[in-house]
Amino acid sequence: MAQLVEDFHAVEPKDRLQLLLELSDELPSLPERYAGHLDQLEQVHECQSPLFLLVEVEPATDGGNAEDRTVRLFFDAPKEAPTTRGFAGILHEGLDGRSVAEVLAVPDDAPLRFGLADAVSPLRMRGMAAMLSRIKRQVRHKSML
Repeated sequence: MAQLVEDFHAVEPKDRLQLLLELSDELPSLPERYAGHLDQLEQVHECQSPLFLLVEVEPATDGGNAEDRTVRLFFDAPKEAPTTRGFAGILHEGLDGRSVAEVLAVPDDAPLRFGLADAVSPLRMRGMAAMLSRIKRQVRHKSML
């Protein structure tokens, strides 16, 4: 996530929204096993547009530590919601494939560190914070299984 924060601060504030929209376009589609099965994902009601997410924590290998397990993130948001998709894109880019420990170490105020507060509404910023909160909650729960 630190690299993404640097990327956002490397551009002028007026260009940060464009960077967010680029991440929106890069958000992967749901894998086939979840496509059409939004009931298996958690809806983030704080988002202004419908956004659903799911966390998978890969099984430990060779008796490894639970904190070393790999986190996989999946999101579903309509193409007509580029800001919401962009926030999901930031979280996917920054957290997917990281360890449980790395995901849980992300500061809760991370969404505020991208310098987007002047470009998007406080309600939208709250949506990204809610996404991160739900991701961390799911990671904590699923890493204990």
